[in-house]
This record gives sequence, structure tokens and C-alpha cells, in this order.
Amino acid sequence: MLKRAEELGRLVGQSEEYKALRRANDRLMADADLTARLEQLQRLQLRVAEGLDKGEAPTPAMRAEMDELMGAVQTSPLYQGIVSAQANFDKLMAKVNEQILEGIKLGSESRIITLA
Repeated sequence: MLKRAEELGRLVGQSEEYKALRRANDRLMADADLTARLEQLQRLQLRVAEGLDKGEAPTPAMRAEMDELMGAVQTSPLYQGIVSAQANFDKLMAKVNEQILEGIKLGSESRIITLA
């Protein structure tokens, strides 16, 4: 059974959806400015979350900075490309999971026991 799971993983890794996601990620990572903005946004989101945990609301300056960073990131064609590629890959994985669940259902209803 584990060999079949490995084979499924290999096939997913060879899918056009996965390859497109890798290419989109590589292009995004090659853009130093966009990568820096994403890292800055992540640090800011972490600071806001930590403040919220302490009962502190984000300051107006933090909100403005976050809005500016999110606007710059979300309008980037590279970012839009990775979002699109991720959505397509997620659709593929949802279909794969549906088929796995269907196989589980069929297997649990079958009275024939297979060892292979």
C-alpha cells in the first residue's frame, strides 16, 4: 500500500498543476523586492497577532503599513500567478482526495480481501 502512495505522490509531482506551482514560486522567489515585502508583511502580521493576544489593537500606523504592503503584494502579477497556480493545484488535490475517499468507500464495502 505504501508503494502505491509513493507512486501517487510521484504522479502528483509530475502533474502540470504542480509544475506550474513550482514555476510560479520560483519566479516569486527570484523577485527580491516582492520577497522582501512578503517577509515584511509576515513580520507585521506576527506583531499584530501578538498584540491581539495581549488584548492590544493594532495602531493606525500598523494598519496603514499593512494595507500598503497588502496592496503592493496583491497587485503584483507574480503574486497573482502563484495564487492562481495554488488554486489549480488545490483543485487537483481535492479531486485526488475525492478519488481516495471513493476508493476507501468501495474497499470497505467489498467482501473480497486482497493482499496486494
